[in-house]
Amino acid sequence: MGTSCVLATFGHGWWLVAATFVVAVAVTYLTDRFALPRKVAAGALGERQPGQAVIDMAARIPAVALIYALFFAISWRPYYALTAVVSTFFIFTAISRAKYEFIREPLVFSDIALVLLVFRHKTMFYATWLNLVFWCVALGYVFGASALFMIYEPSLLPSQGRLILISGMVMAAAAPWLFLYQPGYRHAISRISSALTGKDGAIALTARLGTFASVLYGFLAWLKEPTAPVSVPASAGEGRDLPMPNIGKGEEENPLLVVWQSESFMDMRHFGVSPLSLPNLDRLRSRAAEWGRMSSIFEGGYTLRTEFSVITGLPPDDLGPDAAHPYLRAGAYSEAAWPNRLRRAGWSTRFLHPYDRQFFSRDRALPQLGFETLSMLEEFEKTGGAAGAYVSDMTLAERVLEYCREGSKSTGQFIFAASIENHGPWQPGRHEGCKHPLDIYLAILQRSDEALGFLADELDRLDRPVWLAFYGDHAPLLKSFSDPFPDPRTDYLIVPLARAGAGSRPAKTATEKAPWQIIADTLRHMATEQFDRRAVEARQ
Repeated sequence: MGTSCVLATFGHGWWLVAATFVVAVAVTYLTDRFALPRKVAAGALGERQPGQAVIDMAARIPAVALIYALFFAISWRPYYALTAVVSTFFIFTAISRAKYEFIREPLVFSDIALVLLVFRHKTMFYATWLNLVFWCVALGYVFGASALFMIYEPSLLPSQGRLILISGMVMAAAAPWLFLYQPGYRHAISRISSALTGKDGAIALTARLGTFASVLYGFLAWLKEPTAPVSVPASAGEGRDLPMPNIGKGEEENPLLVVWQSESFMDMRHFGVSPLSLPNLDRLRSRAAEWGRMSSIFEGGYTLRTEFSVITGLPPDDLGPDAAHPYLRAGAYSEAAWPNRLRRAGWSTRFLHPYDRQFFSRDRALPQLGFETLSMLEEFEKTGGAAGAYVSDMTLAERVLEYCREGSKSTGQFIFAASIENHGPWQPGRHEGCKHPLDIYLAILQRSDEALGFLADELDRLDRPVWLAFYGDHAPLLKSFSDPFPDPRTDYLIVPLARAGAGSRPAKTATEKAPWQIIADTLRHMATEQFDRRAVEARQ
């Protein structure tokens, strides 16, 4: 009886299509409620005007229509299209909720660009569950469910004019995507999407629109041409452009600037963790022109966001939709980037990172930001130096020093090194004698401190002005220690070494700093040191 009633509905044709579409919309509204914890979603929404709530609800309908049209076009089966829509929204919502529970951010459109990286670097993304069992279950559901619908659900496709109808429906489903290649249409859709998303962050946008719609409209807003910064970065607390240190007036005027981004580096003594010895960090603080805590762009991951902010001197709020994955369109910010500015002033520039050069699209983005040379994993594989899954910080420090010594003192030299050794997960086997994640992390943290001390001591022996800027990119993802982290601020220091350290005045107290201020303030100290040294020489 039930089967005959279901089959009888096919006599109503397009009424059935409309009904299943309405059901799909209703179910996705219910599904989206689970994208965030209830208290988080309520706090993100705050007080909304009734009109805004209606707009947010209505904005989800086109997102459902796009998916429904796609699956109906390839099947002409409304119940199949309904099931496909519900499955798509459920999968997006489940992934978004899992991501939020893991690193406190729901799914964003730029995560789609990381999909292949997740499969290639499962350990890096804590995704070792993406194994054979996962693929068997996933593919079994997709193809198995599709086959059942194709066998048991009658098609609404008429017997006459099938080719024309199929072609027309496929074109109708594909048209909204194909039109994005037309500049006028793309600009209009992007402008509308930008108005809809506004300046809301990922959590607020997901609370308003649900997961799939927030990802969709975030992507469409991103398609809008980025607005390049109207001014180049200034040093902290100043509203003027920063003068470059002089170079080319004798070898003593040509400085070396090394910026060391230390993976997950955090002085855990801030949180009462003991015993923990970081003697080199302590020693360099006593010599630093500035030191203290650095505000965090993201807790526990997304190194590229901190890295980009430091390299360009731009805060995330200035990037709009690009803030989630700024390397996707790094060229839009090339004029503001410090490596490009330094190159224009006559400096040489190099980036070192002992990991896959294609990770986060660094191979394409970093040259656009002004790095002449990239020294990535393939260079380190030739000489070894791996520490378990990753290349050790000491190996990276040794390679940095090689380039510092080989570099010409006839020009300024800028080297940016991004370490990898202390990247999670901190699993048994990564350090002998340690089984708990916190103990493993602390053991590697102390190795990072040793590498820092070795690097600083060797740089101090060079016969030129040297500046070392050191910072942790983000707090470690140590859920066994704390979730969320009690204070996501990391540690930084700016230290004059070699000739730059002669007669320098160390900072007595800590200073709070943002990532986008690191290079600007280092260059400010460098320029001040040069001015003071010249003044002393003039008096003599």
